[in-house]
Amino acid sequence: MPYESSVPESSVPFRAGSEGYAAFRIPALVKAPDGALLAFAEGRADSADDSGDIDIVLRRSRDGGRTWGPLLAAATNGDGTAGNPAPVALDDGRVLLVHVRAAADATEARIRRGEIADQDGRRVWLQYSEDSGHAWSAPREITGAAKDPAWRWYATTPGHALQLATGPSTGRIVVPANHSTPPTAPGDDGTEGRYNGGHDLLSDDGGATWRIGYRDDDPDGRINVNETTAAQLPDGTVYFNTRNDSSLPAHRADARSTDGGATLTAPFAPQDSLTTPVVQAGVLHLGDPDILLFSAPSHPRTRHRMAVRASTDGGARWRVAHTVDERPAAYSDLVRADDHTVGLLYETGDDSAYETLTFRRIPIEALTTPT
Repeated sequence: MPYESSVPESSVPFRAGSEGYAAFRIPALVKAPDGALLAFAEGRADSADDSGDIDIVLRRSRDGGRTWGPLLAAATNGDGTAGNPAPVALDDGRVLLVHVRAAADATEARIRRGEIADQDGRRVWLQYSEDSGHAWSAPREITGAAKDPAWRWYATTPGHALQLATGPSTGRIVVPANHSTPPTAPGDDGTEGRYNGGHDLLSDDGGATWRIGYRDDDPDGRINVNETTAAQLPDGTVYFNTRNDSSLPAHRADARSTDGGATLTAPFAPQDSLTTPVVQAGVLHLGDPDILLFSAPSHPRTRHRMAVRASTDGGARWRVAHTVDERPAAYSDLVRADDHTVGLLYETGDDSAYETLTFRRIPIEALTTPT
């Protein structure tokens, strides 16, 4: 049977309506060089809306996610938006945070319709911390290298980014991202899902310079590549998993790269063995053992029933390894908390998925026992 914990070990680092924020959304997780867990989120000041006055905030945990330190601001943008945190702990001891910024009134619909000037639209920035998340550098914009001028909407991940640990591209930073392209069919205004596309950002010098890697943006309406996360497999392959909101029954699609994210071996294809609603998801390779994990709600139509799935064949087939509960649930991310535990940070609540960001400690033993 899939693992069911009768007394789950959980904590709540972010709760809507606290710390001066109306809502917290968009989780991301990394383990810092000093061993602390860093839980990132968008702190939405005035409402749960995706645009407006939004900061990237974080909390640190020194005890594996059982308790959390004070709320810290990693990235702010005045009364505008700083969001879509894509953090990664680098091998040089820094934590890098790639994210996007936009004007407060730059809604996704307005951007996709081409109504927002480039300087107010979604632009790409980064910051870094040299002390495991306590303090952050001044922001630096990388839009010129990271975004095709023809693209309209733009978002990094959301969720943690990668630094490749094996293969010829060892040390490369890989940031999955997505974008939208201008409409091409008569009568379309650019808000249609068919204009979603995916890409990644690559850096081979610790974040000093960047370039765009693969691109997948075929507007055929079959696979609408959207919010994407990634993990590296033991043979060096980079595995990408994306949200698909087309008319296909499969709400997930995946792809692989054997050249460190520069190109895909084939375009994104439906992943029929992952049942989810239309939603973001997290992926994580455990390293040892050789198991790939996937976190997302497991109800086929609505955002309910958060679960962690496991694959022992690099993402070709999946099984349910741990079902959290039946409550509303939405976005999530995963981290290897310690030798024996995986951490799951996810949006959940009793009446709405957007009441809290809850952290759950899941024993690795529970995720590696076949059903």
